[in-house]
Amino acid sequence: MSANDSDRIHYADDMTTRTRSGAAGLNSLHPPPTYPLRKHESTVSEKSVESTGVSDERDVRKRQEFKGRYLFWLAYQSIGVIYGDIGTSPLYVYSSTFSSNPSYEDLLGALSLIIWTLTLMVSIKYVLIVLRADDEGEGGTFAVYSLLSRYANIVRRDPREEMTIKMERVLTSDLSSPNKYTRSFLEKSIVMKTLLKIVGVFGVSLVMSDGVLTPAQSVLGAIQGLEIVDEDITSATIVGTSCAILVLLFLIQPLGTSKIGSLFAPVVIIWLTFNMSFGIYNLVHFDHSVLKAFSPYFAGAFFVRNKTDGWKSLGGILLAFTGVEALFADLGAFSRSAIRLSWLCFAYPCLLLAYIGQAAYISRNPGAHTNPFFNSVPPGMFYPSLVVAIAAAIVASQTMVTATFQLLSQIIKLSYFPQIKVIHTSRIFHQQIYIPWVNWILMVGTVCVTAAYNNTTRLGEAYGVCVILVTFITTCMVSLVALVVWRLPVYVVIPCFLVFATLDGLYLSSALTKVPNGAWLTLCLGVILSSIFVLWRFGKENQWQAESSDKIAPWKLVSEFQVVDKPNSEPDLRLSPQLGGGPVSRLRGVGIFFDKTGSPNGAPTVFVQFLQKFQAAPAVVVFFHIRPLSCPTVAPEDRFSVSRCSLGPGSKGTLTNFYRVVVRHGYADRVVSNDLGLLIYENIRKYIIIEGSRFRTANPAIDEEGTETKECKDLSAAKQALVRTRLDSLQAGYEDQVVHIVGKEQMRIGAVHDCRGWARRIALAAFLWLRSNTGSRVANMNLEVDKLVEVGFVKVI
Repeated sequence: MSANDSDRIHYADDMTTRTRSGAAGLNSLHPPPTYPLRKHESTVSEKSVESTGVSDERDVRKRQEFKGRYLFWLAYQSIGVIYGDIGTSPLYVYSSTFSSNPSYEDLLGALSLIIWTLTLMVSIKYVLIVLRADDEGEGGTFAVYSLLSRYANIVRRDPREEMTIKMERVLTSDLSSPNKYTRSFLEKSIVMKTLLKIVGVFGVSLVMSDGVLTPAQSVLGAIQGLEIVDEDITSATIVGTSCAILVLLFLIQPLGTSKIGSLFAPVVIIWLTFNMSFGIYNLVHFDHSVLKAFSPYFAGAFFVRNKTDGWKSLGGILLAFTGVEALFADLGAFSRSAIRLSWLCFAYPCLLLAYIGQAAYISRNPGAHTNPFFNSVPPGMFYPSLVVAIAAAIVASQTMVTATFQLLSQIIKLSYFPQIKVIHTSRIFHQQIYIPWVNWILMVGTVCVTAAYNNTTRLGEAYGVCVILVTFITTCMVSLVALVVWRLPVYVVIPCFLVFATLDGLYLSSALTKVPNGAWLTLCLGVILSSIFVLWRFGKENQWQAESSDKIAPWKLVSEFQVVDKPNSEPDLRLSPQLGGGPVSRLRGVGIFFDKTGSPNGAPTVFVQFLQKFQAAPAVVVFFHIRPLSCPTVAPEDRFSVSRCSLGPGSKGTLTNFYRVVVRHGYADRVVSNDLGLLIYENIRKYIIIEGSRFRTANPAIDEEGTETKECKDLSAAKQALVRTRLDSLQAGYEDQVVHIVGKEQMRIGAVHDCRGWARRIALAAFLWLRSNTGSRVANMNLEVDKLVEVGFVKVI
């Protein structure tokens, strides 16, 4: 063994009680643990925080930071994915805002509203403020909720995720009174905890609802643009062509965000460049006086002059920033710096010039508002712009598709949806993902919506409400982040909240008038999705509660005793008094018990059930936990961590032949294979050898002449004998047999005594049905069948 082997195998004894980020009631064998919080210096910023200790910093998800060519590459990709939706708005904003030819004053008012909406709502609110409220690089309303949950105790964690979540709750003494009160209110109020959970999930559901509507709207609108060339094109041809393009769009999704973004970016770049160029041309050749719309006076005068009609017209101006919610939701696929760079340096100025140029043309050409983009195209550019416009409108679909993938992956991580297959599509950009099951569901949904609505006029009535509702939810949640996470003074947060909430409220109230005419579709779809997410979370919390009785430390399950007439043999095991105190039979071989939580103090549920039912244990017991990391691969020498199981708090002894093995892997690594038993054996063997070799350096008992003392030699000989015994036991067990033991957990609903209990029973029955149809199968594990044992047990929920 090389001298560096000791740096490659990570090991420790389970001798100290470690803290976790969640709590669960346990039975008498395992009383409720306490969670002491300790002060440390955050690596993100210099501030004091309370931390629930993470077992290993390698397990914590960290944001990716990009510079140089990778940053510009991401910014380029983001143009192709994010700005297709908001970038195609110049096609229809003015026509949606005005039903008749607008006066010059109303045109200036609408332009002023567009300019200041893009500036305040997109550039300042989202790009400069909201993008900072990410959860380790991930965006969207649920990421904001997840961020809050790391700085305030407002959520119960999935036991599997506890060891990978780093709580950074700021010390109470470091908070000002208003911030302290806000956090205390969130943590103590059951109503607020529930409200935050529902609002966070509802925000995600609304964006996903738009993920069904946006592709249908954009592609159908693009193909309808062909009517400009040939008015004889039938509705059936338009719908059929649109559905074919949608199917093709979803078929290319497995290529991944990076390739699709790089493919679509030239289309969007050319499209936005056309808009900017046409805008400059129209501004120079028609009416440059519209530039005075930069004064917010004209926006205010628009409402004073038009009153209720002016308020209702906000539903059309709202379309100028549809897609802004995807800008935040797609953050995980790109980065904050890349999105800021692409928006502020390219998309934002292009869109401003596009709307200004269209207003300059409309002011001199009555009736041009009906088709603002194509009517204002410079001479000779109609057909090139038509081709690019159709291509850009098709590309606009990608915005919400990518956002749906990103948001659902967050939902899955926090146990609001079953674990389904998520494919990482890039080794460089770790958060770029593709979810096959969701892709095909979206494809079916968008095709059905396209066929059912068959024109953009009807679809347009359902469009926009989800967008502004999500922006309002984001405003509220980011304000809480500003108080609890960023610790900004309340006199800074409240005015900013009032400004943005007022803007959101104006647009939201106007958009809600569309609900009876079609917007009810997306709202209903959002409610249905939210109900599914909340139902799954409710069921998982009940499951965790039922499983908490098996969260027992190994030293509370068994104890060791030395047989009197066999002083040199390995000690035997006896059950704890709570389990009857009987002897534990030892079985031949190595038993690898799969541990789904990876807790450093508890035994796997399958081992607890095995021990209780059979009162037996393999000769060598291994608690095996697989811990996925958000990186493509983990070096083989850093993949395995080995430790031994303690005899109890304060004890320096360990249970003989009881080991914990944690294997960390990236999303491109293959962990479970036919040689898994051999890999575990080799790493435990290395651990035993390294542990023995470190004894001499840890006990340098040297006399004055530089030689080892007799006591040290005797102790060293005893240690070497112990190492040989452990190696022999491991070798003998491995040669006998290696058995992989997994748990098969079934759930049963408890007795019902009242109406409330029946409602709970119905909800849990729905959860169990979902669980039975989405759970992984043992037969799918890539292990030798003759070495795989499944232990079944039932839990009452």
